[in-house]
Amino acid sequence: MLGLIVYRIRSFTTLALDTAYIMRLIIPSLLALIASVRAGGIAVVLNNSPDPIYVWSVGGTVGPRHDIKAGQTHASCNFFQLTATGGIYWEEMHHDDKSGGIAIKMTKEADGLNSGAPQQVWAYNLDGGTVWYDLSTVFGAPFAGSRLDVTGDNGGSIVWPNGIHPGGNQLTKAPSEGNIFFSINPA
Repeated sequence: MLGLIVYRIRSFTTLALDTAYIMRLIIPSLLALIASVRAGGIAVVLNNSPDPIYVWSVGGTVGPRHDIKAGQTHASCNFFQLTATGGIYWEEMHHDDKSGGIAIKMTKEADGLNSGAPQQVWAYNLDGGTVWYDLSTVFGAPFAGSRLDVTGDNGGSIVWPNGIHPGGNQLTKAPSEGNIFFSINPA
């Protein structure tokens, strides 16, 4: 867990920063450090929405549920504080021998994977030096009204401006040693 990141700014002016910008600035730097000791990239879910989400990593088996809270920022005259506890889920990208790929399934309900709640599915598949990834939904669009972005360090991007599939083929790829970020942002 990334814990609490605190920056002290020696100024008497109020600092107003965009949460998504800060998350995109600080989190990739920390993950680059983590990835530098590993051969493969990292799959990261950033929850910038005001609501908690629930995440499962699914391959040949269903992994445990991860409760992901929204990231929070606080600005005042003398310091900037970014609370990153709970706003992030990450896993080292890996190949599943039974299914071939991994589906990171997200819902707004704690038992959403079993209750038939709408699911957002971000799937990836490692193929040698390439990772292929796409977005889809099952049982509806849980993040309708939010902006969904999937961005690879050195690869293609997928954007759902309103949280609903915009149509067309969404499959894209990136080098497998890079990181891939899925973010939920207010539209």
